[in-house]
Amino acid sequence: MVTYDEIKHNEAIKTYIKKADEALNALGYTEHSFAHVGKVAETAGYILGETGATDREIELGKIAAYMHDIGNVVNRSEHSQSGAVLAFRILSNLGMEPEEIATVICAIGNHDEGTGTPVDNISAALILADKSDVRRSRVRNRDHLAFDIHDRVNYSVAASNLVINDEKTEVILTLEIDTQYSSVMDYFEIFLARMMLCKKAAEKLGLRFRLVINDQFLI
Repeated sequence: MVTYDEIKHNEAIKTYIKKADEALNALGYTEHSFAHVGKVAETAGYILGETGATDREIELGKIAAYMHDIGNVVNRSEHSQSGAVLAFRILSNLGMEPEEIATVICAIGNHDEGTGTPVDNISAALILADKSDVRRSRVRNRDHLAFDIHDRVNYSVAASNLVINDEKTEVILTLEIDTQYSSVMDYFEIFLARMMLCKKAAEKLGLRFRLVINDQFLI
């Protein structure tokens, strides 16, 4: 079986992730390199583990999460679909079983809020893991005066944490926002569609999505 560790150490996949991030850097986007995909993979694995997935399902979720942004090497537009096609070719060449490939590329192809939907538990876990990765260290621009709204919102997040409660009834995203850089309303202006997709993803997993910003429950 193709493992997550094998995917992490695959030189071709490393190259696609690196080049995809370079393309997004040229377009002015936040960091989408190894720090992002690694964090998303670990968070997706955590979510699946807490919601009763098998060990192999957790492995497939982490593989999908690690590869979810490689489509950006083609173009930012429709990157989830092009990423799914790239992942199909890579995983097929590595000898992964068709049923497992289908699971991985379905999750990748459905992770973007523009066209995606949580069609199964693995795609739901990827959505929650990806959309919850909001943090100051993803901002490349260090000139505060030149920040656009995406820079301001990401930079304003001093701390973020995603947990599933002990009762396994809620998935809670807690953010600490420094309002000298961005208001809570700014966050909703650019991330509302993502939070609504997180709500759907949580429901697919049998959970309620909760958003807490500066100790206030907003969803």
